[in-house]
Amino acid sequence: MPIRQLPDTLINQIAAGEVVERPASVVKELVENALDAGARRIEIDLEEGGIRLVRVRDDGGGIPPEELPLAVSRHATSKIASLDDLEAVATLGFRGEALPSIASVSRFVLASRRFDGDHGAALHVDGGRIGEVAPKAHPQGTTVEVRDLFYNVPARRKFLRAERTELGHIEEWLRSLALARPDVELRVSHNGRPARRYRGDLVSEGGGPASTDRLLETLGEEFAKHAMRVEHAGAGLRLHGWIAQPVYNRASADQQYLYVNGRAVRDRNVAHAVKQAFADVLFHGRQPAYVLFLELDPRTVDVNVHPAKHEVRFREQRLVHDFVYRTLHAALAETRAGAAVEAQPVAETTSRTWVGPSWGGPAFTGADQSGLSLRMADAPAAYAALYANNDSDVALADAPMRFAQPMPMPEARDDAAPPLGFAIAQLHGIYILAENAEGLVVVDMHAAHERIGYEKLKHAHDGAGLRTQPLLVPMTVAVSEREADVAERETTTLAALGFELTRGGPGALILRSVPALLADGDVEALLRDVLADLREHGETRRIGAARDELLATMACHGAVRANRRLTLAEMNALLREMEATERSGQCNHGRPTWTRFALGDIDKWFLRGR
Repeated sequence: MPIRQLPDTLINQIAAGEVVERPASVVKELVENALDAGARRIEIDLEEGGIRLVRVRDDGGGIPPEELPLAVSRHATSKIASLDDLEAVATLGFRGEALPSIASVSRFVLASRRFDGDHGAALHVDGGRIGEVAPKAHPQGTTVEVRDLFYNVPARRKFLRAERTELGHIEEWLRSLALARPDVELRVSHNGRPARRYRGDLVSEGGGPASTDRLLETLGEEFAKHAMRVEHAGAGLRLHGWIAQPVYNRASADQQYLYVNGRAVRDRNVAHAVKQAFADVLFHGRQPAYVLFLELDPRTVDVNVHPAKHEVRFREQRLVHDFVYRTLHAALAETRAGAAVEAQPVAETTSRTWVGPSWGGPAFTGADQSGLSLRMADAPAAYAALYANNDSDVALADAPMRFAQPMPMPEARDDAAPPLGFAIAQLHGIYILAENAEGLVVVDMHAAHERIGYEKLKHAHDGAGLRTQPLLVPMTVAVSEREADVAERETTTLAALGFELTRGGPGALILRSVPALLADGDVEALLRDVLADLREHGETRRIGAARDELLATMACHGAVRANRRLTLAEMNALLREMEATERSGQCNHGRPTWTRFALGDIDKWFLRGR
């Protein structure tokens, strides 16, 4: 077959295969165009899940009649004019492919009137065949009507799903948009009936997208109730939004929203950073929930790497990964039991201070808060040496806990009660019951003690530093040439993690020292995992994760066991430790350590006040 130039209609239909996957893709492209035109109110009419009809009306700037044919021409756009514009894209759309692609696979009508125009105009396109521009009465703004999607491409149409499924995809995308644009009103109707309305007068906190009212509107009361605000800037980056406290988690990643410079995207690099930040506080297999907005210089992010603009590429991938991880890790550290956490900014943008709760009444400081201490007599010698010069009260291996001497308890006054209150009883040797200003607090004493010991172990280990253990005989590790290149490039990083190595050939590494704490494990497999992380993400926490797993096991064995009877003083000492310990809302395995019952809810159990 000879080489030939493809006709424009076929070119547009091929492009439609990349841009237009389903009705939700049509809604996305048309609504983004409306937002780029300055729309503050957008109406979306759907029929049969968008398969039969998608109509988008906006009150934006509009298109002059003479430019309507250009709007449905390939690679015609008002949003970029040069390579410099492309390298700093600030609009949602910019490729100039959406309208011609959609028009090539539907019965398409484009009608518009400029804000300064005397009248409107309309243009019909049927399966890519462009008609004539005709006058049409129309208010300021633009209406795009897309009927019978894929009517002329039956092979594509048969891949569409049921009406309910296609409508669900549209609703999910609009939910994502509504979180980012609380200033825009969105009205949706389906099969002639109003289906959804997102208000456009919501005020966002901190000058950023997504107000708490919008969280309630889109993600529900439980997410909004557990949402913890994040706000941090530094190194030319800003991360803000909300993460759900770990007690609120999901079976799937259905409530994970990431926006880069206002654009909703999926990014494996950021997703990996978030996953690592939550690794210590989520139950196995559960997913975190979050709405996060990352802002950075547009010139340092490439938005032109995906036909549908779902993905981006960062110039400084490692910087972004580390920034997101450290910001969220610091925020999650303040999920202390009893705390109502709110991230508070500090003067220096290179660090974060997360201000915990305060309460009136007697202060618990110093010895008053060191209610749980540990003895090292039974600790293995290998670990005892590591902590010998550390002042922390740390649980090691199977070392049993011993409690502090009973301390005088302050009078239990509602206005002076700390967040977890004061102990009143122990239930079945497992749970501590406490009274606070709100009602009843129930604590799983083993889970809580386990987290306290674990955090102290980590603190002690971090204070002592990461020790390395030289190998008596250097070990030769066979790796791929690509892995060897990474090892050679990341020699300093690997040394900081405890690996001293040199390259021994195209596919060989000579290992001379390893992290002392992990020397008895599978060092080769660990090194390969570290290299894989460095290659893909530019960062690794494999060493930290392996260390944490070992310390978590030690803390679990050192924690107070069920059926251990505690005095009130010992119970209160544990409560005070929980309030002072990072991440004490969950045990090392992600299970909750405590819960509370408001007095009003307890009254309802017994029908009081009726």
